[in-house]
Amino acid sequence: MHSFIPTPIALTIAGSDSGGGAGIQADLKTFSALGVFGCSAIASLTAQNTLGVQGVLPIPPAFVQQQIHSVMSDINVGAIKSGMLATAEIIAAVAESLSAYPQIPFVLDPVMVATSGDRLLAEDAIQTLIEKLLPLATLVTPNLHEAAVLLNSSTAQNLAEMQSQGEKILSLGARAVLMKGGHTDGEDATDLLITTAGVEAFSAPRLHTKNTHGTGCTLASAIAAGLAKQLSLSDSVKQAKDYLHQALVHSEKLHIGQGSGPVHHFYSFY
Repeated sequence: MHSFIPTPIALTIAGSDSGGGAGIQADLKTFSALGVFGCSAIASLTAQNTLGVQGVLPIPPAFVQQQIHSVMSDINVGAIKSGMLATAEIIAAVAESLSAYPQIPFVLDPVMVATSGDRLLAEDAIQTLIEKLLPLATLVTPNLHEAAVLLNSSTAQNLAEMQSQGEKILSLGARAVLMKGGHTDGEDATDLLITTAGVEAFSAPRLHTKNTHGTGCTLASAIAAGLAKQLSLSDSVKQAKDYLHQALVHSEKLHIGQGSGPVHHFYSFY
């Protein structure tokens, strides 16, 4: 008799990146590379490439919900990750859908500003994200710019300020916050995992590469992949950080586009 081993499955709710380096495309590549089956609900379409975002077309909120319901009603999803949600209406719709699944780990990547500097979230949407979606999150993963927007404050300049801002975001209702230090200065890029139990630091040597398109999406998806495999939050973050570091190291082998190229999601396969 065959023993039944459940397949680890993760769902991403995010925007499509026509250039293939970020968004839904990065999420599904990350899940696959880490041995997790990926499902998706597309919240917006973008026209973008390595040079930036040229256009955004939001999907009607009811249809975003229909995609989520189709997946969740049939497939045994072990973790959920959200990325670019574009509008207040889409954020509210996603929050309404996810509130039915409090037992499933949910990683919220509060995508507001692309690596290229393009704004990806309308002003009124930020308040909706804070009030409706953030309290549902197992983990929220802001970069320093996004943390500053969430708190309506200046950007953290050092680890002490990162910790202070992370604790403030935690008080908004998330169960854990990963403050990403990729935009700080220094030899190492240090991320801080902040929970009610305390603070854990994850450091990796800073890499000097222009191939950083999709790093935030990739990290959040890699954490969700770990949670789908029933790893602890801390182990999921560590695995994700290691995976992203290697994907950045190997990105130099890819020659894609004229701007900020993607990380190499499948470095271990080719």
